[in-house]
Amino acid sequence: MMMAGPYAGTLSDLPTVRDEVTCSINAENPTGAKGFGCRETGPLGPSRKGKPCLNDIAPGQSVTLADIEGPGCIRHMWFTVTDRTSDADRYVLRDAVLAIYWDDEKRPSVECPLGDFFCCGFGQSCDVFSEPIVVAPTRGMNCYFTMPFRKRARIVVRNDHAHAIPALFYQIDYALGNAYSSREMAYFHAQWRRQPITTLGEDYVILDGVSGRGHYVGTYLAISTLQRYWWGEGEIKFFLDGDNDYPTVCSTGTEDYFGGAWSFAEQRDGHTRERTFCAPYVGYPFYSVRDGAIANQYHDDYCPPMRGLYRWHIPDPIRFDSELRVTLQQIGSGYEGAFERQDDVSSVAYWYQIEPHSIFPELPEPSKRHPR
Repeated sequence: MMMAGPYAGTLSDLPTVRDEVTCSINAENPTGAKGFGCRETGPLGPSRKGKPCLNDIAPGQSVTLADIEGPGCIRHMWFTVTDRTSDADRYVLRDAVLAIYWDDEKRPSVECPLGDFFCCGFGQSCDVFSEPIVVAPTRGMNCYFTMPFRKRARIVVRNDHAHAIPALFYQIDYALGNAYSSREMAYFHAQWRRQPITTLGEDYVILDGVSGRGHYVGTYLAISTLQRYWWGEGEIKFFLDGDNDYPTVCSTGTEDYFGGAWSFAEQRDGHTRERTFCAPYVGYPFYSVRDGAIANQYHDDYCPPMRGLYRWHIPDPIRFDSELRVTLQQIGSGYEGAFERQDDVSSVAYWYQIEPHSIFPELPEPSKRHPR
């Protein structure tokens, strides 16, 4: 007998046959209809690489990649795209915006630069090997967050870049089934923020204005450090359900929250070096003090140190019943002790909630998303 409950996506769940229909959307089958894949004709003939991608997405254009009637569940999303249209216009990963709408929403539950959603900040790609987000060489961006919906799912990419995006490759894998019609099924959300120079003595806000019931499941942090010495003494704080001045959940430091210790450092050749790493739930996949994406004969490629880190609250989701606010202190330390810092900080918050979300802050214009 087939089971009616939703598939949990675990190894132990694999032997159980579910009452679901498997579907997939890409440029070869834009509606996901049964038996409609690979119908395009290409240079090699019918059903031979006829339409592998969307071409020439114009500046300002929004393209609907998927418009699915539920109940159902997004299981996997894959994207790849160029990271530049020229050496002067190389922030496609910050300019292309991923937006996801559930049911009859007018404003999306997910609104985020495409690269940052996949833990690739600064307009640069890096390899990421974690449970929900995998970025494989080169810019093969995969998301495995489970995203159920009751009535409708609409996935859109908007081109805020100065030029046409020449090719966007994508695949949306999903299931349809009545098990996803439950009113207790929470909706997936993700929101990007940036503060190019943080305010001295004030916490950077990762997320606020969340009301209703749900759970917080992840943080991606992209920080360009603008001052010397150690940057990661600040605590990440979770204000839950009426917390005011003080949070219920806090970390003991930034690197501690992201699973490291003692600044991710090792001693090598008489110098302190940072070590990157990827693990299922915590990781530090990107570090660079050079703008390696470009070379110029008139200046060197040194830049403020860039760091990208992720933390997934999958085994340990942070539950809230009525409201949630998440902040990060900007505190460092040096030879004279701890001090308040000012850095360039951007972040993505990932969470689920049942009630409709409040309106997100507008994304800044593309030039204000770009690294300095």
